[in-house]
Amino acid sequence: MTNDILKLCTLNMPLYSCITTGIDTDQVIITHKQLDHISSHHPEAYHNILTELNDTLHSPDYIFKDNGHNDTGLVIKALYKENQYLAVIIKICTHSDNGKLANSIISGWLISKKRLNNYIRNKQLLYKKSI
Repeated sequence: MTNDILKLCTLNMPLYSCITTGIDTDQVIITHKQLDHISSHHPEAYHNILTELNDTLHSPDYIFKDNGHNDTGLVIKALYKENQYLAVIIKICTHSDNGKLANSIISGWLISKKRLNNYIRNKQLLYKKSI
């Protein structure tokens, strides 16, 4: 892997199999290009992405199907201290090329409770955390 890629964490493969089957690796990465995208397109979420991303991936509140892309999910986690939610797009790696590729964070942003409720009504819910 190049210096352009940051290793984040390992993925709970059984949990994320709700997005797609045949997950090849548990490694999760983000590229500097994607961090730059988040910083420029979603600057209000940048700090939360840096500080809350691992917790969001390890303990999501919701996972929705991303209808626009294969093997991709929208992962949501409540940020109670701010009464907002962190939304992260993750591309699941199903063809790791002998471990050379990994699951990738594509983007992330903050959403309100109203937007979350809109997602619940209009997107395909794959996983909801038990309370």
